[in-house]
Amino acid sequence: MKLKPKITIADHFDLIEDPRIERTKLHDLNDIITIAICAVICGADTWVDIQEYGKSKQKWLKKILKLSNGIPSHDTFSRVFARINPEQFQSSFINWIQSISNLTEGEIVAVDGKALRHSYDKSKDKAAIHMISAWATNARLVLGQLKVNDKSNEITAIPELIKLLSLKGCIVSIDAIGCQKTIVKQIVEQEADYIIALKKNQKNLYNEVEAIFRNAVISKYKGYKHTEYRLVDESHGRTVTRYYSVLNNVGHLVDPKNEWANLNSIGKVDTLRIANGKIKLESRYYILSVNRNAEFFGNSIRSHWQIENCLHWVLDVQFHEDDSRIRKDNAPANFAVLRHIAHSLLTQEKSLNTGVSNKRKKAGWDDKYLLNVLTI
Repeated sequence: MKLKPKITIADHFDLIEDPRIERTKLHDLNDIITIAICAVICGADTWVDIQEYGKSKQKWLKKILKLSNGIPSHDTFSRVFARINPEQFQSSFINWIQSISNLTEGEIVAVDGKALRHSYDKSKDKAAIHMISAWATNARLVLGQLKVNDKSNEITAIPELIKLLSLKGCIVSIDAIGCQKTIVKQIVEQEADYIIALKKNQKNLYNEVEAIFRNAVISKYKGYKHTEYRLVDESHGRTVTRYYSVLNNVGHLVDPKNEWANLNSIGKVDTLRIANGKIKLESRYYILSVNRNAEFFGNSIRSHWQIENCLHWVLDVQFHEDDSRIRKDNAPANFAVLRHIAHSLLTQEKSLNTGVSNKRKKAGWDDKYLLNVLTI
């Protein structure tokens, strides 16, 4: 009698079209995808790793998969994932995430991009691919990702990713590259709010926000709804003090023509760094659709950088993403999805109180634990 998990992640990948012609299908597509997911969870970083994992775990895998022709070769894994439609694979990933996630009201969703450094191919004049990810900071979960089109950039990819996500009641945070009217409009249309950094090449908006803060200070905030919040970090002989300021209900001053959807408040972060006797002060400005105080603003800005520390850093250090030499066709984008799936499953599995690296090892050693990971 075969063991069948109550919910297998493979159930969410049934709509992916098999790119192979009928006569070349020695292995079921669902088997190929499931083995790859299990292998990456358990520490595999290459197609050869995935093949060897499959061979070493064939007896156990036979309990949950067909494996009518045994374990596929590394060439088969490489060839199939190079041809699978990455949009379909990413869409299946997002559908699965939405089925397991339960985002709370006001969840900060950080959106940011990351280049896969060694996915370039000089022989084909192919640049490294760039992925945009959305990270739920409280749930600590990758909500979705999208490959940036080779002839485009993050500015066009961000609203496309946002369209795929269920964001009602969430607050989307984006760095300065996301300061675009189309992106703000897309967020608002999906009944979400935003906190977005300003960039200086948005000259009129940047100058207007800067001028309003300057006038507010000069007038000692008379006539403004203003809050402040200070945070001090001291470590390794360095002191960093951040001063957060928010002016609420100033959308009509900043944007009298209503070109920026639901613009309500503006924020400012003054960062003072003291290290080795040197002092550095820098200021950053933000636009917000939410009417919240400076402490909430400061915590939201700090939460945004989780996407670097809890996602991008983990992918590079624990999953060796930047060292990956997978380059052929759709394979880099699809392997990036495999890493995100593994990262999300391991993060959501709570029975083992340890980091992702140790969880990957445990999953590789203990089939029962792997089954727990797969059936969250």
